Amino acid sequence: VSAGLPETRTDTAMSELVPEPRPKPAVPMKPMSINSNLLGYIGIDTIIEQMRKKTMKTGFDFNIMVVGQSGLGKSTLVNTLFKSQVSRKASSWNREEKIPKTVEIKAIGHVIEEGGVKMKLTVIDTPGFGDQINNENCWEPIEKYINEQYEKFLKEEVNIARKKRIPDTRVHCCLYFISPTGHSLRPLDLEFMKHLSKVVNIIPVIAKADTMTLEEKCEFKQRVRKELEVNGIEFYPQKEFDEDLEDKTENDKIRQESMPFAVVGSDKEYQVNGKRVLGRKTPWGIIEGNSLHLLEELIADQTHLQDLKEVTHNIHYETYRAKRLNDNGGLPPGEGLLGTVLPPVPATPCPTAE
Repeated sequence: VSAGLPETRTDTAMSELVPEPRPKPAVPMKPMSINSNLLGYIGIDTIIEQMRKKTMKTGFDFNIMVVGQSGLGKSTLVNTLFKSQVSRKASSWNREEKIPKTVEIKAIGHVIEEGGVKMKLTVIDTPGFGDQINNENCWEPIEKYINEQYEKFLKEEVNIARKKRIPDTRVHCCLYFISPTGHSLRPLDLEFMKHLSKVVNIIPVIAKADTMTLEEKCEFKQRVRKELEVNGIEFYPQKEFDEDLEDKTENDKIRQESMPFAVVGSDKEYQVNGKRVLGRKTPWGIIEGNSLHLLEELIADQTHLQDLKEVTHNIHYETYRAKRLNDNGGLPPGEGLLGTVLPPVPATPCPTAE
C-alpha cells in the first residue's frame, strides 16, 4: 500500500499541471430592435410623465446663496429672478445699529408654486461680508456654513434607518456680486472665489451694470474673465463637467460671452410700449433689465437648475464625502474616530481697525 502512494501523488501532480479546458466566453448578442406594433402597446413612453407627476407631488429643494458688499442690490436681484419677495433686505443697517463684526449667515425659506410644481427655495444671505476695513479671512464663516450643510446631509445618508427623503440644505449656487468699478477685481473678490469655487457652484455677477456705459461694461467683463482665468478660478458652468458636444457648445457660449453676468435688478414694474416690464426709472427713461434674462435662463430654467443640483451632489458633495470618510478611516460619521461629538468651530471674525 505504501508503494502505491508516490504513484498517486504523481498522478495528482500531473493532473494539476494539465489545465482544464475553459469554456468559451459567451458573446453578447446585439440588442434587437423590436417593433412594438407586433407586441402591442408597452407604455415605455409614459416614464417621463410618471417622473413628472412624482416630482409635482414631492416638489424639490433649491438653495441659493448671495454674497457681496452691502448696497449692491443682492436682495432686489434675487426677488427679480424668482418674481416674488423671496429675499428680505436684511443686509442694510440703520444709523443706530452697529455693523456686525463677523459675517452673519441668514437663511430665508419660501415655497414657490408654478404650474402645479412646488419648489422650496431657500435664500442664504451673508450680511457683513466685505463691509469691514480689514476683511482678511472673512470668507471662512461662509465656507464653514457650506461644509456644515454637506456634513448634515452625510450624517443623514449614513444612518441605518434613513429618512425616505433626506432634507437637502446644501448650497446649490452662490451668486457673487462684483462691484461695478470698471477697473479690476479686488483682492477680496479673487480670494473669496479662489477658496469657495472648490466647494460650491459660483456664478459671478456685476451688480448695477447700468452705472457703466456699454463700452465700459464690455471691457470690464473681458478683464474679469481674464483675471479669473489667470488665477485659476472655475465658475459655473465648469469646463470639466461638460458631458457632450452639445453641452460644451452651449456652455462655451455662456462662458465666453455672458460671464460674468452684468445685471440691472429691479422689483418695480413700468409700462414700456404697452408692455409691463421690470426696470429702473431714470430722468432719461426706463432701464429694462434685459441682461437679467440670461441669468434667469441659467438659474431658473429647467435644464441648468437641475444641473446645478447635480453638480453639487455628484462633484462638490462627493469630494467632501470622500475626504470626510477617508479622514475617518473609512467609517461613517458618528463611529470610530468620529464617535464623540466635537464642539462647533467658532467663526473667524473679520478684524476691524482700532
